[in-house]
Amino acid sequence: MDFYKVLFEDLELENLKERFLRLLLEIQGVERGSIWVKHETKYLCVEALGGKVDEASIRGATISVDQPSIVGWVIENAEMTVAEAGKDPRHYKAFEEGFKTKSICILCFPLILRNGEVYGAVQIIETDSGGNHLNLDEKFLKLLEGIVDVGSIALANSLHYTDQRQRNLDLEKTLEEIRRNVQIIGQSPPFLRVMKKVREYARTDFPVLIMGESGTGKDLVAMVIHNLGSRKDMPFVVQNCSAIPDTLLESELFGYKKGAFTGATEDKIGLLEAADDGTVFLDEIGDMSLDLQSRILRVIQNSEIKPLGETKIKKINVRIISATNKDLSQAIANKNFREDLFYRINVLPLHLPPLRERKKDIPLLLNFFLKKESLKLGILQKVISKEVMKHLVGYSWEGNIRELENFVKYILSIVDGVTVCMDDIPDHIIQKDALKKDGRKGSSLNDEEIAFKVSPSLEKSEPSFAHYSWKELEKAYVFYLLERNKWNVTRAAKDAGINRSTFDSRIKKLGIRKTELPKHN
Repeated sequence: MDFYKVLFEDLELENLKERFLRLLLEIQGVERGSIWVKHETKYLCVEALGGKVDEASIRGATISVDQPSIVGWVIENAEMTVAEAGKDPRHYKAFEEGFKTKSICILCFPLILRNGEVYGAVQIIETDSGGNHLNLDEKFLKLLEGIVDVGSIALANSLHYTDQRQRNLDLEKTLEEIRRNVQIIGQSPPFLRVMKKVREYARTDFPVLIMGESGTGKDLVAMVIHNLGSRKDMPFVVQNCSAIPDTLLESELFGYKKGAFTGATEDKIGLLEAADDGTVFLDEIGDMSLDLQSRILRVIQNSEIKPLGETKIKKINVRIISATNKDLSQAIANKNFREDLFYRINVLPLHLPPLRERKKDIPLLLNFFLKKESLKLGILQKVISKEVMKHLVGYSWEGNIRELENFVKYILSIVDGVTVCMDDIPDHIIQKDALKKDGRKGSSLNDEEIAFKVSPSLEKSEPSFAHYSWKELEKAYVFYLLERNKWNVTRAAKDAGINRSTFDSRIKKLGIRKTELPKHN
């Protein structure tokens, strides 16, 4: 009971394997032992005890499966064995060259999973300095084998847990990398011109000023410039200048010393210092106060900061990318923005066009967000009908990409079927499209382009029902729903608006089989 209590009190792999082996050695009264697991074409030592020098040389060592060894024999034969070192042909003598103490007798047990699979072995070793302590009594070994079996399962669970945890960490890193590698979708000429400038600007360290309406993706473009540049492996720090009051914004950007003001109980590093050697993205810089603008001007001019309450100046190396949805020229005329700061941040200007000027990108963006959000929700990706797509391409999208993304989330929430129809579209989109009198050109896509953007496979699979009999019409419709849902009867029935059993009976009555192709007129 003491053994089991100690064994299972902590399933952390590093602690468990050391404790498991040490308990077995104490039971047998010897000093040396090791735990091995099979790893592809090798046997890997994951734990070793018995002298610091020897432990260091054994732990992490490998033995090829082609090399005769006691560990290999036990794992491959799934049997316990006792071997006399140096005399048993299975003993890998060369492995112990250089050891201070040599093995005399080796007791080795297989490590077995619940399903009977052997994944490793544990060795309990008598050495020439330890005396004769191994108890090889048959009944005692049988009892010890049972204890090893229990410990084997605990160790296997810990190995699996550790492996799964590492996989999760790797997945998190991969997801973080995906987040860093921001996807910006588009193919329209205005979009391509912007991306050409983005690539060119990324090759330099000069300040960039991104201008555009709200929702055009200024933050994403800033991140892409950072990721494509030489600072990509350094921090990318974002601060929205309109999100917090000026006093808090100043302490966020520059940091402060303990006692600088009431509530400053400890030193705080500002974002500008935290981003050293990286990029600082100042979003909505047009909303920054004039006093704070002068401090930012000093950062750009002299590459230095002074935290609140600090007497010394700190040198920093950051790239400044700014963004605004305001007309800074007008703000300068109104004395709301410093002209000298404007010329400092506007070294590389970048204007992002609104979505109404990127008509050809709308179908691409819609399908991108549909796929992205559907994957998040774990549901089938919905398809936008050609008629709906015409209205969406013609809509003004005053909220730009942000409004379009929110529209997709709305659609996924309220549409039960696979296809998005006119009845699913909010009234304001249809009305604004129909009543548009602002002189802007409508959709620049013809019907064939829109049909292709919506879904090439859907356009090819939808038949014309004009010349069908009633039975042929029903059969074609049922077959269409099954094809659309990859022959998942439950989902097809849901799209048809009837229960599964009724839908299934219609399939049988109509004689529909998966191998059959309906005739389209």
